[in-house]
Parts: sequence; structure tokens; C-alpha cells
Amino acid sequence: MTTAPGTGTSHHSPSSTRTPTRTRALAGVGALVRFGLRRDRVRLPVWILALFAGTLATAGNYRTLYADPEDRASIATTMNSPAGLAMTGPRHYLDDYTFGAMLGHQMLGFTAVLVGLMSVLTVTRHTRAEEETGRAELVRSTAVGRHAHLAAALIVAALANLALALLLALGLSGLGVGSVDTGGSLLYGFAHAAVGLVFAGTAAVTVQITAHARGASGMALAVIGAAYVLRAAGDAGGDGGDALSWLSPIGWAQRTYAYVDDRVWPLLLCLALAVLTAAAGFALSTRRDVGAGLRAARLGNAAASGALSRPLGFALRLHRGMLLGFGAGLLLMGAMYGSILGDAEDMLKNIEQIQEAIEEIGGATVAESFASIVMIVISVVAAVYAVMAALRPRSEETAGRAEPLLATGLSRARWAGSHLAVATAGGTALLLAAGIGFGASGAASTGDGALFGKLTVAALAYAPALWVTSGLTLALFGWFPRAVAAAWIVPVYAFVVGYLGQLLQFPDWMNNLSPFGHIPRLPAAEFDWTPPVLLTLLAAGLVWLGLAGFRRRDLETK
Repeated sequence: MTTAPGTGTSHHSPSSTRTPTRTRALAGVGALVRFGLRRDRVRLPVWILALFAGTLATAGNYRTLYADPEDRASIATTMNSPAGLAMTGPRHYLDDYTFGAMLGHQMLGFTAVLVGLMSVLTVTRHTRAEEETGRAELVRSTAVGRHAHLAAALIVAALANLALALLLALGLSGLGVGSVDTGGSLLYGFAHAAVGLVFAGTAAVTVQITAHARGASGMALAVIGAAYVLRAAGDAGGDGGDALSWLSPIGWAQRTYAYVDDRVWPLLLCLALAVLTAAAGFALSTRRDVGAGLRAARLGNAAASGALSRPLGFALRLHRGMLLGFGAGLLLMGAMYGSILGDAEDMLKNIEQIQEAIEEIGGATVAESFASIVMIVISVVAAVYAVMAALRPRSEETAGRAEPLLATGLSRARWAGSHLAVATAGGTALLLAAGIGFGASGAASTGDGALFGKLTVAALAYAPALWVTSGLTLALFGWFPRAVAAAWIVPVYAFVVGYLGQLLQFPDWMNNLSPFGHIPRLPAAEFDWTPPVLLTLLAAGLVWLGLAGFRRRDLETK
């Protein structure tokens, strides 16, 4: 009850006893951060240790392969071309090509993309995926603020990036490699963290736009791809035409010139953009409901088409956006690699480890041998799509959308098989698109028209390995659904052993453990029908095994 002034009774307005609005909006952040770290207790350490170990192995390999200053000067001359700079970084690193300069020039731009991928997946996993499954609404019905989920996700991503930065700084400075000093190592590590924070902020915005975790991740990954392309285009232009690189946070990180000039101020640009994007994410989150996106869903037709009434047509509709996105990306990726085939011989002639890998593969020309190495990268990217598409039944199951469908006359085999068909056929179509882009661009850059057909066939030759990847994913889904994420080991292992293993000279038995290691290295090698046929039979057996397991087990709905 309110009393009159001067009566001696104290008066408190309602607002004076309330918790501040900002505090209420962030209530529960600490608990969600601990929960997020608990959920990612395996995922994030694997990411961090893999990036850390790969960087240290590369730095140690430089010391072995380029022990003489003449070798480093030779590779610097090789890299000083538009194609070489587009694949690595700005030309200024080449002025004094020490071990540290080599690390910053050749590795920073590549690992920054992987750090961005880690950050994007972390933020979307703890925000939009939680809303899509309905868990966020349940948690927010308790004493949890409206911004707590996004704040916790950004904090978890920031902690992961800072942990990686410190590990890189300590590990590289402790290697004892000449010119890889403590100051440069600190800057090199925190350059990765700064880029990771930028893309974590980017994901904070994209999760507000769409109501689906896959769509949010796809948009953020497209931003990473655009940043890399801008960086590559700007660096290829040389010192006088690198304006495009200044539009990319990856370009900012590279222009710290770690181990060369050790400039800190470009990282301030990354931090400013990270804060700006994160703030935009918080602001946009107030303009939508939980579980909804800012982009309104388009109204569909009054009646569904005949294709949507069938399992395969419905599955294709669910995968359509991701399939088109990967298709455009692989087409451009193939065209980009093809554009440097004409300069491959000059670009690679002084790189000893690539020369040894090319000699081992064989081939009529250096361009063909180099193309066979590039095919591994293209096939692994297509395998990433195959795994994502083959994992869709698991997300449909855990979200509760599969149970109503399977309660009808639709059999489990037809339902799961429709998603698998899209994964295998879609992955094969991606290989075809990449092969066409690679072949057309490669034929134009080399002047050899026959390369178009050779490179297109070479890309399609990896289809059986792709089918094995999808079949293994289905087998895990059918028998061990909670361990289905283990399917990601196949494309990751294929890249590490098939691509990096050639450069670092891994033993052959490691390559034989990957389905991609059994595909003939076209167009350099002769085609052999036996491995593709055996891989196809193995894929069919894995599909049968997965469907048999799915028929036997109960559905799991979270």
C-alpha cells in the first residue's frame, strides 16, 4: 500500500525490487555454459587437438624438408605467382621465407577456415538445434533468460578458440624451430582465435534468420567460403591489388604477418566485427519467437504434388537446399582448381614433397598427376554431403518427425532408403558437377580439350567410395544410432591420409584403410574395374546391414 509523503513509512517502487532487465535476460548463462562444455567434452577436444597436432606436424615437417636456405628461397620463388598466392597468402611473407614465414603464409589461411567451421557448428549446435528439437523452449520455461542460450553458445565457442590459441602458442614456441619465436607464436595462435570469434558471431546472426539448424549452418559456411574466396582473389592480385583481401577476416588474420612483422592491430578488426555480429545476433533474437526464424516460411501450394506423397520425393524436398548449395560450391571449387592446372608444372617444380607424390602417382603430364591429387579433396567434400544427408534419418527420428510417418503404411526400409538414395545419388551428382567444372576450367587453362572428359570421369570414379561412406552411415544408424556421428571419421581420415599423407609420406597401409584409397588415381593412373566393383558390393552389404538393424530396433525420440 502506498502512503503519503512525510508519514514516516518507507515507500519502495515496484521497479526498485526487480532484477535488472539485462540480468534477467542472461539468467542461467553459467549453468548453460557448464552444460554446453559437458555435452562437447569429446567433440571440442577432438577439434582442438586435431588442429593443434596438424599445425605442429607441419611446422616440424618444414624444418626437415627445407633445412637449407636455398630450398626455402626456391619454394618462395615458386609461390610467387597468382595461383600460388591464391592458394596460400599475401606476397609479403615471401620477402624473407623463414620457417615462421612459411607457417604463416601456407597454413594460417587454411586452418582459419577449419577454426571457423568449428565455431559455426558449436554455436548452431547450442542455439538453433536446441530450438528445433524443442529443448530450448523447455529450458526457457525455467529461470533462464531469453539471451542465455546464445550467450552461453558464444562463450563455449570463445573458450574453445582461446584454448586452441594458447595450445598453438605454447606448442609452436616450444618446438625449437628457428624463427618460430614466442611472440610470433602468440600472435599466430590468437589470429586463429580472432577469426573463430568472427565466424561464431556470424553464426549468431544466421541462427536468427532461419528456423532450421542446417540452414543456419549452411548460411554461415557460405560466409566462410566467401571470406576465403575474397582472400584468395585479393592475394592473387599482388601487393597493389589486394583490396579484396581487406574485405575478409581471414585476410585480416594473415596480415598480422606472424613471424615476419608481428602486427597486432589487424586482430582488432576481427574483434570489432565479432562484437558487432554478436550484438546483431542478440538484437535480432528479440524480433522472433522461440523456434521461429526471421525469414518467414513461404506459403506452399494448396495441394502437395504427387512427388511429395512418395518417400523419395519427400526426402528429395528435405535435402534440396543442401544439395543445391553443395553443388554450386563444388562446381566453383572444381573451376578454381582447374584454372591453375596450366601453371601446375611451374608452380610445383620446386616443391620436393609434392614432386615425390606426383612421381609416385605417375601420369603423362604434371597437370594430370596434380589433378589426381586434387580429386581427393573434391571427393572428400562430396563425402561430407553424403554423411550429412545419410544422417538426416537420425535427426528426423530424434526430433519425433519419423514416428508419425512410420505409424502409417510406410515401411522403415522405404523411409530410410529414400534418404539414402538421395545421399548416394546426390553425392554422385556433386562429383559430376565438380568434374565438369574442373574439366572445363582445366581444359581452358592448359589448352588440352581432352582433359574435360578425363577429369569428369576421374571425379565420377570416386562414386563407389562415396556409396561405402553412405552405407556405413546407414549401418551405424541401424545398429548403433547413438554412435552415428562416428561416420565423420571416414571423410576426415580420407583427407588426412589421402591428401596430407601423400605430402607427409604416410605408409601405404594407412591409405588402404580408407575406401577412397582404393580408387584408381585418374587421370594419371590406368583405370582398374576391380576396386570400384568390390567397393560397390561392400556398399550394398552395408546398406542391407543397416536396414536390417533399423527394422529390429525401437525408435528413439528425445
